[in-house]
Formats: sequence, structure tokens, C-alpha cells
Amino acid sequence: MSVRQRKTVVLLQRLLLLFVAVHLVIIFTVGPPYPGWLGFAAAIGVFLGSYVLGADARREAKASAPPAPVEIAPPVTGRWSALNSPADKVPSHGTRAYGQAYAIDITAEPEEGPARPAFAWLWPVARGNRAFPAFGAPLLAVADATVVHAEDGQRDHLSRNSLAGVLYLMVVEGFGRSLGGARRIVGNHVILDLGENTYAVYAHVQQGSLAVRAGDRVVSGQRLGGCGNSGNSTEPHVHFQLMDGPDLDTARGVPFSWRGVGVPANGEKFTVDASDAVGAAAEEASGKVN
Repeated sequence: MSVRQRKTVVLLQRLLLLFVAVHLVIIFTVGPPYPGWLGFAAAIGVFLGSYVLGADARREAKASAPPAPVEIAPPVTGRWSALNSPADKVPSHGTRAYGQAYAIDITAEPEEGPARPAFAWLWPVARGNRAFPAFGAPLLAVADATVVHAEDGQRDHLSRNSLAGVLYLMVVEGFGRSLGGARRIVGNHVILDLGENTYAVYAHVQQGSLAVRAGDRVVSGQRLGGCGNSGNSTEPHVHFQLMDGPDLDTARGVPFSWRGVGVPANGEKFTVDASDAVGAAAEEASGKVN
């Protein structure tokens, strides 16, 4: 399936999803002035679109060997822990949609100061973002690159790291964000063009934190913005991925390897020293690091 065909399927799927949402509102208010089965047919169309896109992505993945990992600098400094890592399974988030086959989530796990709040089964239902040490942590450019997209206008919502919060995210909020497309799923985000058909994505960026805009040139280790909790996110964390194009709707995931870290597995804690990151960036700029 070509990029254009994938884009068409995504657009059609979004329109059908919008019709389903409107249909549900009409059902519970005035009643539909059209055959009720149309809503059911639209819902089937949404699932069929997901199946077609998923099958196409799986077919392409099986038809060719996985691309070699692209070695880049880590996007953060400090002590972190990995979640939903491609070191454990691919696709790491259970889907190849939005170019996230090799995406990774990381949460801050500082050795000093307040610890990251644990998952709450009953209470509290939600927490403020400043309770999480990842909130506001600097996001760094993983290589010399050009910014192709940067937005930070979406709000940072309360955490969803409780049983009730996760259910709300999956059943109610997730549906609404799907209507808004990829940008509502990833929230505030930055996309960098690293060259050679490789693009880096930083999702769930903190509202109002960006220090760059589209068209800017950045160097490895440069601060881009802050870690936030915007978009389809349970708590402040860094969602990072590489893709083969700048369009989240049609791009395919690309494997990565963080210099000095590799690809941390689920639950694995790793530390990136700030001075090491600066030194690596300087070496890369001088051509000593390939």
C-alpha cells in the first residue's frame, strides 16, 4: 500500500469515527432521522480500516528484514526507567500505527528527592503533574537536525495512573482523542529531521515549554523543551521514537540505539550523566563520533 493509499484509509477511518460519535449523540437525544444500522456499519468500517492498515504494516515488516538501528544520543539526562520497550517486543506499544513500532516510554526515577508515585488501584484517582519527577525534565536533541514540526499549545492534564483513570483514558478520553487524529494522541510534540529518511519524535511535551520551532536547526544535546503529560498519556513521561517520514499517519517505525545506553528493556533503569551528554555532543559536532 502506498503512502497516499494509507493516508486515504486514515482519513476515511477518521470520518467514519466522527459519524459514529455524532450517531451516538443523536441516538440518546432526538433519535436518528436515518436507518439506525448506518451507525453500526460505520463502526465496522472503523475496525476494518484498522485491520487493513495493520495487515499492510505487518506484511511490509515480514517482507523485508528489520532496518539496522540508528545510533543516536539519549534524549534525556539523569536516571530513568523504561516502559513499553522495543527491546522486549515489536511493535512495542502493540501497534505499528503512528510510526511507533519501535517507540519507547521512559519515566524519571531519581535517586534523590521525591520518588515517582506508584500506580493507585483505588485512591487517589488522579494526581497533579508536579508529583512526578519527570515533569519538566529537559528534552534534548538526539542528533544535529532540523525541526520539521513543533507544537506545545495542548494542556497537561492530571495523571491517569489509577484504575479509574486508566479506564477513563481507554473508554472515554481515548475515543475523543482518536477523533482529533494523531496530534491529539501524541499531544504536544516535536519532530526532528535527522537526515537519511530518519525522523525523531518526542511526544507528550510540556505545554508552553518548547524552545524551538519548525525550521530551526538544532545540535545534539540542545534543549528542545520539557517532559509533560499532554495527549494520550497516563502520567508525565517521555515517549520517543524514530520514523521513516515526518507524517505520523503514514510513517513506519525505525529502530534506535542510544549511545552509551543501547535500548533499555522494560523496568530497566539507566543513567545518562549530563557531562557525558555534553561531551558526546561536542565530539559528534567535531566529527569524532559517527
